[in-house]
Amino acid sequence: MIRTSKAQWNGSLKDGKGTIALGSGAYEGQYSFGSRFESGTGTNPEELIAAAHAGCFSMALSAGLGKAGITPTRISTEAKVHLEKVGDGFSVTRIDLVTEAEVPGVDEATFLEHAEAAKKGCPISRALASVEITLSAKLA
Repeated sequence: MIRTSKAQWNGSLKDGKGTIALGSGAYEGQYSFGSRFESGTGTNPEELIAAAHAGCFSMALSAGLGKAGITPTRISTEAKVHLEKVGDGFSVTRIDLVTEAEVPGVDEATFLEHAEAAKKGCPISRALASVEITLSAKLA
């Protein structure tokens, strides 16, 4: 499988603007210096990474639970991508995964074990292995 997205940037860093489009057509939006480094309107690459990571983690947790014969009712995950100035540039320094799940019949220790495995094993976590990834997981 190969998934694609496209971005186009027009102009200088601070005054320019661009568009990001998912290959599936599910999303196309604007981004700018303001939406990335300030509080401007539009999206940014870090927000898209957060969405990908939250979705990947939730599916990985569901898959891991399923392999153990456990069916979750709901898994809700938020990913917080930290973009910070490091030296002369910027870096993604940490990603915090915060998940809450309804999983009938599972104890907290078992749930946390599966959540930790999902954090380590989802493809997006693996792709972002150079970044610190934290996990806060709880049963609803």
